[in-house]
Parts: sequence; structure tokens; C-alpha cells
Amino acid sequence: MEIGSIIFILIFLGSATFFGIKVKQIIDNIKLGKSLDRSDNKGERMKTMIRVALGQSKMVTRPIAGILHIFIYVAFVITQVELIEIIIDGATGNHRIFSEPLGGFYTFVISLIEVLSLLALIATFSFLARRNLLKIPRFVKSEMTGWPKLDGNIILYLEFLLVICIFTMNGADEALRLRGESHAAGSGSFGFAISSFTGDAIFGGMETGTLHLLERIGWWGHFAVVMAFLCYLPFSKHLHILWAFPNVYFSNLNPKGQFTNMEAVTNEVKLMLDPNADPFAAPPADENAEPQKFGAKDVTDLTWVNIMNAYTCTECGRCTSSCPANITGKKLSPRKIMMDVRDRAEEVGKGLRKNKDFNDGKSLLGDYITEEEVWACTSCNACVQECPVNIDPLSIIVDLRRYLVMEESKIPAELMTMNTNIENNQAPWQFSPSDRLNWKDED
Repeated sequence: MEIGSIIFILIFLGSATFFGIKVKQIIDNIKLGKSLDRSDNKGERMKTMIRVALGQSKMVTRPIAGILHIFIYVAFVITQVELIEIIIDGATGNHRIFSEPLGGFYTFVISLIEVLSLLALIATFSFLARRNLLKIPRFVKSEMTGWPKLDGNIILYLEFLLVICIFTMNGADEALRLRGESHAAGSGSFGFAISSFTGDAIFGGMETGTLHLLERIGWWGHFAVVMAFLCYLPFSKHLHILWAFPNVYFSNLNPKGQFTNMEAVTNEVKLMLDPNADPFAAPPADENAEPQKFGAKDVTDLTWVNIMNAYTCTECGRCTSSCPANITGKKLSPRKIMMDVRDRAEEVGKGLRKNKDFNDGKSLLGDYITEEEVWACTSCNACVQECPVNIDPLSIIVDLRRYLVMEESKIPAELMTMNTNIENNQAPWQFSPSDRLNWKDED
């Protein structure tokens, strides 16, 4: 086996192993959440996943960004075909191993990859401009400074490098093949959609040795960029390319606005409203059982779906740009809520891997998310509706509120007044129930 193949295999196995370890850690972090059964309606869930995650149906509600994203998305998926060939070539020491047996179909596939790569390059420049020159409001919010902004740009830089490597590899190889000097079997033009023109135009005047060097730079560069992206992915918001599918599959299928009820509270209310109920008939509570906590204070009080939502967040900001509280200047940003949950899950998970009794004295509520943010939410579900991958920030906010109200008895004075009126008058307003219809008698 050649030294190049050995180096290739070591890099590939090292990157794949590192990626696997980091993904395992993220899965462990997601498992910090409480259990939640989302195994129902498998057919509907599969349809939703195909429509939303695979079909990108919610991306195109904002056409410009949606279409540009589809360019990159489809290019990423189809380019993996060429990556398979590169992996086989690198491990075996061959060059374009599929070109001869596939013939014209091979030309079609690589041509498609080139066209999609060109479209992806256009999308890359457009997204760089949107993030750094046009200053789109949702990309310059306070939570998008520092690493989040850099993270959004890094993937675009890598995409640019990847496309350049693809066209350098194909273009130089095209010029070599026209001279009969390519490592690939056969001679004459490959006939690829773009490099069959650019190969001779750009690389045709270069010396054969230079072309071999450029072809290898493009080939190894393509491989190196993909491996670098693989290692970088677990630290990036771009992990959504993996989590989007399970996240959408396990998303909430109930109508928006239908809140979950806490079983313990529901049973207690039913007991109070049933005149025939015997409160002493219930089985005695287990004295050794841990008291049930109402709502959520930290990530371990959330469900595993909530935490998976956080790791799936693309930080696109569609939720925040549609949030009426944020639009009117309130501190709440649904995107920040998801980023905070992810950061806290990372912190707790890392701590527990070092020490199973980890306790840093911090919590999601208070140290990451403030009460002001929680109470600014109008529960309108705009953030849920807008999310391209069916993330549900509202369910997290509601559980944080439940903790404040039911565990710490903290509630804004305005809501306390409304609750008192509902309790006494069966309506939010401060007048007698018998006066409800007085409005119809007014002139």
C-alpha cells in the first residue's frame, strides 16, 4: 500500500472517530432531559419529516433565502456521491474508479455536481453578503455576536473552499485528459458540464507537471475540507444537517395552542371537582420517592425533545424576527432561548462526564434565561410556526413559567390580578358574573 493511501486512511478514520465521539456526547446531553413518548402517529410523523426536513417546505416561506438554501442543501447531498468515489480512490490508490464502468452516467453525475456546486457558490456569496454587508436585522441581534457570528461565516468559507477545490480538481484533470496524461482511464474530454470548458480555457496553457500538482491539490483539498467540516460539525449550529430529520420526526403534532397539562395537577383538580371522590381512596405516596418538581428550572427538568430542539437550532432567527415581544423591543428572543438551552446542556453534560455528582450551583433559569424574558412571551406560537425544522421554544418558556409560579410563587402583579378575577368572577375582569351581559342593554 502506498504512503498516500496510508495517510488518507489514517486521516479518514481519525476524523470519523472524533466525530463519532462528539456525537455520542451530544446524544448523552440530549438524554439529560426527562422522558417523553413521541412514538405515536408514525405515518404522520414520517410524512412531516419528508415534507419539512427533506422537502424544505418551510424554508421557502421566505423565497430568496429559501431558494439559496436549497442550492447549498441539494449540492451538499449530491456531492456526497463524488465523496464516495474519493474515499474509495484514496483508500485503494485508484483515480476516478467509477468513470470507466459508469461511462456516460458518470459524466452526467459529475456534471450535475458541477452545476449544483456553481449554484452553491452563488448562494455562498449571497449569504456572506446578507450576514456581513447587508446587515439583515435578525443577524445582528445581541445573541449573534462573537462565536455565533463567526460560526455562521466559517461554514460559508468552507463551502467556498470546497467548490474551488472541486473545480480545480476537475479542471486540471480535464486538461490532463486532453493530453492523455490523466491518471483516469482513457483520454479526451470528460465532457463535464462546466470543467470541459474551463479546463482548457484556464488550465490548458499550464505545464503537465503543474497540472498534476493542481489536480492533487484540488483532490486532497476536497477531502481535507470535508474532514475538517466533519470534525467542526459537532461544535457548530450546522449540526442541524443531521438533527433536522429526527427533530422534525419527533416534533409536536398537536394543534398549536394546545398546551400540555401536568398529570399530577390535573388529577388533583379532577379530585376537587368530583363531589363523589374519596380523597383517602388514593394509594399512599411513596415516602422515599423524590418530590415532583413543577415546571423546569434547569435542562434536566426539560424533556429530551426540548434539548434535541436546542441542538437542531440553525440560529437563522426566523423565530425572533416574527416574535411580537422582540419586535416591540422586549428582551425575549426565542432564538436565544434555544441557544441558552444548548449551552447549558453542553455545560452540564461536560461536568457530569468529569464528575457524576457535578453541581456548579447554576441553572438555566436565572443564570442563562431571565424572568423578564420568560414573562415577555405572549404564547402566540409565531416562533413555532416560523421555525424551518419544527423547533418549539414556547414549550420551554411555558415550563420555565410553571416553575416560577408553582415552585417559587412568582408571578407578575397584572397576572395575579387576572387570576384573582377568574377565581372570584369566572372572568378576567373585575365585575360580577351577573353583570356580564349588561353591555347589550346599553344604548
